Amino acid sequence: MSSNEKAAIVTGGTRGIGRGIVKGFHDAGYRVLVCARREPDAPLVDGGREALFVPCDVRDPDQVDAVVARAHAEFGRIDVLVNNAGGTPVSDVQTASPRFHRSIVDLNLLSPLTFSVAANRVMQTQPQGGSIVFISSVAACFPETQAVSYAAAKAGIDALSVGLAKALAPKVRVNTVTVGLVATPDSAQFYTDDADSNVAKLIPMQRMGTPEDVANACLLLCDSERASFITGANLACHGGRQTPWVGGADD
Repeated sequence: MSSNEKAAIVTGGTRGIGRGIVKGFHDAGYRVLVCARREPDAPLVDGGREALFVPCDVRDPDQVDAVVARAHAEFGRIDVLVNNAGGTPVSDVQTASPRFHRSIVDLNLLSPLTFSVAANRVMQTQPQGGSIVFISSVAACFPETQAVSYAAAKAGIDALSVGLAKALAPKVRVNTVTVGLVATPDSAQFYTDDADSNVAKLIPMQRMGTPEDVANACLLLCDSERASFITGANLACHGGRQTPWVGGADD
C-alpha cells in the first residue's frame, strides 16, 4: 500500500456502531484494522479492499500491543484510533458481584486507556501525529439504575479524554463522541417498531441515530486539516435527546 494512505484502528468494530464506524472510515479512503473477540459474520465492507480483522481481547495488554504492532507493520502508520469496544448487560447494582463491576470498568475504561497509550507510542514518532477518539455515552451524565458501573466507566472516559488531550499534545489530538440512542441490531431486541416510533418522538431530530451518524462524528474529529485545533472536545451525537440506552457490548 501507499504510505500516503491514512490508517485507522477501530476496536469492537464487527457489529453495531463499530461496524458503522469501520465502513465510514473505509469509505473515506482509510485502511482499517478492526479488532474484536469474535470474527465478523459477514465482510465488514462491501466491494473493494476489505478491512483487516485481528482477533483481540482488548482487556489483555499483550494482545493490545500485538494489534498496534500489526497495524503499524501492515500500514506503515497509524493515523487514527477509535476506542469503540465496550458495553454492558443489564444488571442490578445491589446484587451484581464485585467481579462483574470490575469487568465492566476494565472493558469500558481501562482497556481504552491501554489501547490509547499503545497507539500513542507510534503516533508520537510520526510527522503527522495522530488522532484518538473515544466513544462515550449519555449514560455518563444520565446514569440508569440497571447500568451503574457502566455509567461510571463512561464518566471516567470523558475525564480520561480531556487528560490525555493535555498529556499527548501537540502531536496527538484526543476527543470524545458522546452517543445517545442509536438504531442497531442490538437495540432492535429492546424496541419494537412502535417503540422505535415512540422513542423517536422524544428526540428533537425525530429519529434514532444511526451508526453512520456516529461514524461521521468520528471522521469530523479525525480530519487533520479541518479539526487540527480541536482536542479535549466532547461532541454530542444524540439528536438533542440525552436519555441513554443500555445494551450489549461491541467488543
